[in-house]
Amino acid sequence: MSLVTTKEMFAKAYEGHYSIGAFNVDDIDIMQGVLDGAASVNAPVIIAVSEGAYKFMRPDFVVAAARAAAENYDIPVALHLDHGKDMGIIKNCVDIGFTSVMIDASAYDFEENIRITKEVVEYAHAKGVVVESELGAIAGIEDDIVVDDKYGQFTHPDDAVEFVKRTGIDSLAIAIGTAHGAYKFKPGQKPQLRFDILEEIQERLPGFPLVLHGASSVPQDRLEIFNQYGGQLPAAIGIPTDMLREASEKAVCKINVGTDIRVCYFGEIRRQMALKPEKFDGRSFLEPARNAVAEMVAKRITEVFGSNDKA
Repeated sequence: MSLVTTKEMFAKAYEGHYSIGAFNVDDIDIMQGVLDGAASVNAPVIIAVSEGAYKFMRPDFVVAAARAAAENYDIPVALHLDHGKDMGIIKNCVDIGFTSVMIDASAYDFEENIRITKEVVEYAHAKGVVVESELGAIAGIEDDIVVDDKYGQFTHPDDAVEFVKRTGIDSLAIAIGTAHGAYKFKPGQKPQLRFDILEEIQERLPGFPLVLHGASSVPQDRLEIFNQYGGQLPAAIGIPTDMLREASEKAVCKINVGTDIRVCYFGEIRRQMALKPEKFDGRSFLEPARNAVAEMVAKRITEVFGSNDKA
């Protein structure tokens, strides 16, 4: 089949109370691992490419590989630009075959975010491409994550309603306590998602698909392998899987995963290189790493997102 948009994926996910995994890929090998994992559990999947990966992998190669995947895997596959900020890159992705793009203008004030997002929506919708945007602050480790304030830097339901209405976007990434990177929380800080805010937004925007960014769980068994073989990610912690499962059962139709993939992939490469010092054939290291990604993807889909057997 051809690459698909996320429109139908999200409609089914919302109705079925599950979410679709959007897995960030940095190269073709990781892309294959993600697709192998999704196909093994018969799940729809979103291949997410950041602007950095877009440049590294080269746009035409990305699209060609994704199209080949869609034709060779019997599951729905969408190709998505993640956190697009450069208007030239966003428009090029629309033009060359991405089926979904994200415009991230969340660093701007509310009105400027709306203006920029509307420009992307008008361009993308004219070519049948869906658009995701972001509202609120998806924190990093350097940011304070306030959980005892009603809204703070989190997405305000009133803003969400107005933003969706005025921009015409197809999905909205909200801030309810997730964070980017391997170090999502400071030492001693307890992960906590603001389900009260999620439920308010869901009530105000019935049927509208919401998105969680910065939602890797950082699997501790894979983190241990990464560190055991020379990695230096001590005390990395992610979002508990039970929280992500609860979000999937509500209005969250897409959950982004990036850190988990890197921890699995590069941890396994480190291990294989240490165990096979005589090898200099890249396939000796990369195939087990690709399989580690596939295993993690299948596990996330079946145990957390609930999108297995929904292809």
